[in-house]
Amino acid sequence: MPLVDLAGAGGGTLSAEALTSAREAGLVGCTRCTRVWPRGTRVCGRCGGALHSRRPQSLQRVWGWWFAGLICYIPANLYPMLRTRTLLTVQEDTIVGGAIELATHGALAVALIVLIASVAIPVAKFMAIAYLALNLGHRARLTAHRRQQLYELVEFIGRWSMIDVFVVAILSSLVQLNAIATINPGPAAFTFALSVIFTMLSAQSFDSRMIWDRAA
Repeated sequence: MPLVDLAGAGGGTLSAEALTSAREAGLVGCTRCTRVWPRGTRVCGRCGGALHSRRPQSLQRVWGWWFAGLICYIPANLYPMLRTRTLLTVQEDTIVGGAIELATHGALAVALIVLIASVAIPVAKFMAIAYLALNLGHRARLTAHRRQQLYELVEFIGRWSMIDVFVVAILSSLVQLNAIATINPGPAAFTFALSVIFTMLSAQSFDSRMIWDRAA
């Protein structure tokens, strides 16, 4: 097991086996307000939240939301995200198609932002959540500390995946010139928003304390 540096221990080190977790000490922490209570307490006396040493059926919820998000992400990339109607034409653009259209008109930076937020980040989130869930029962290349950091990163960037939906909503509300031109969200906007929401729920359902259980 790796050695852990402890402050105030005279410059020495202590093996991970010598460290005692809260669960081993008979304690349980509230995930809502972080107050610690004796294990067996069912309700937090501070905020009223339910107390669980580990969330029941955490992995089942993770995979359920994960597959729901993946199913919604497929049509989000196949169907048009934006529908532009003018006097003579109707143009429909998918996420990738819209980014290519922006790049051809000189807005390369905007196109890059759309691709990163709408393609790279969602795919990376799917891969990261699957990696964390699959490696709970196996030896992983990343340490428990690195996997905890990866989980926190997935939770932090989750909201930024909605940038494409926000752009469509803003354009739809601003560009409404009646008979001359209108911009409306396509069917992909709905499924993409669902995909983002489901992956966020998947990440929130993951109990990161299980990472440290396996490490110990």
